[in-house]
Amino acid sequence: MSTGVSIIAAGQSSYGLFPDRTLKELFYDARVSCFHTLDRSLEPAAIDEAFIGTLGTGGSQLGNFAPLMMEAAGLVGPPATHVENACASAGFAFRAAVMAVASGQAQIAMAGGIEKMSDLPRERNRSWLGVSGDVEWERLAGTNFPGIYAMMARRHMFEHGTTKAQITGVAVKNRQNAIANPKAQFRRALDLEKALGAPMLADPFTLSDACGITDGASMIIVARDDIARQYTDRPVKVLGVGGGTDYVAVHDRPTMTELAAARRAAKQAYDMAGLGPDQISLAEVHDCFTIGEILSYGDLGFCETADAGRMISDWTTAADGRLPVNVSGGLIGKGHPIGSTGTGQIYELFHQLRGTAQGEGRQLSNPSVGLAHNVGGSGGVVAVTILGAA
Repeated sequence: MSTGVSIIAAGQSSYGLFPDRTLKELFYDARVSCFHTLDRSLEPAAIDEAFIGTLGTGGSQLGNFAPLMMEAAGLVGPPATHVENACASAGFAFRAAVMAVASGQAQIAMAGGIEKMSDLPRERNRSWLGVSGDVEWERLAGTNFPGIYAMMARRHMFEHGTTKAQITGVAVKNRQNAIANPKAQFRRALDLEKALGAPMLADPFTLSDACGITDGASMIIVARDDIARQYTDRPVKVLGVGGGTDYVAVHDRPTMTELAAARRAAKQAYDMAGLGPDQISLAEVHDCFTIGEILSYGDLGFCETADAGRMISDWTTAADGRLPVNVSGGLIGKGHPIGSTGTGQIYELFHQLRGTAQGEGRQLSNPSVGLAHNVGGSGGVVAVTILGAA
């Protein structure tokens, strides 16, 4: 099955800390990378709609953010919308672009994302990230994102016997995957024993269990299936998209070991695609903290919630495992420029499904269906996308 929409181009800047580079420069990098994947020219005037995600950590002109980025990309003209949905901003920008084409409103649409986190002092970054959680209760009680996710991890350990080694094993796996990714931020291996002994962040997390501060941008162009091959010989089909919300504050949720929004989003995407979890070849999931990837295994139907930790310890989700997860390095290895993360995940799937993943030994063997899982905040909003090789 299909939405009737295909990805015809995908690009991404390098991810890292670039204090001397501007938002415009990073988004232009993503544009160049994106248009380089086209086999034939695409005029900017052919783009009918654009949706650009950012949380706004580096933007002093948020009121004009979307047109400013279109200007930077040399795409002035099409209507452009700024999408802000916490860390899931770009995932929802992509969903909006797909819906615009699937509905007939547009023939070609662009989705992008960008964040410039190095522009702000550490204290301001903490403040921005805090507003993606529950401001009224959680922040007033002194909690923050590491603390919230640490509670999820502790509860998972208590209810399901998940071990600290399994949780931190996510970081070890993803940092190993990032080594060969030329666009990843952290390209150095992580030793499990050293990671377990790193400075404490929020029990049970050490610093190794968290993603870093990242700058970066990404861009995806989608088109109707029947015109996709006018621009590329190797389109990637959008099989399904889904979204869901949940209570923002974790104390209002019935459980801390499942994300209801992710389960809703996954069901929508699976139903639209006419597929099940056992048909996924690879996945890019939201591992802002290591427990996030563990949670995703159950939420996406890859296993029962209680069995999620074992998917790490038995190497099921390693790059050479039965279900490779975060072969890009994930947020922990590749980087997490908040507004760019969702379309950055789709960039990775696009290249893996076309057989064009950059980096020695990174290309998987004939993957056919990829899934992206983009979480906002601590699970208050989630986007899920399923893509298929043409």
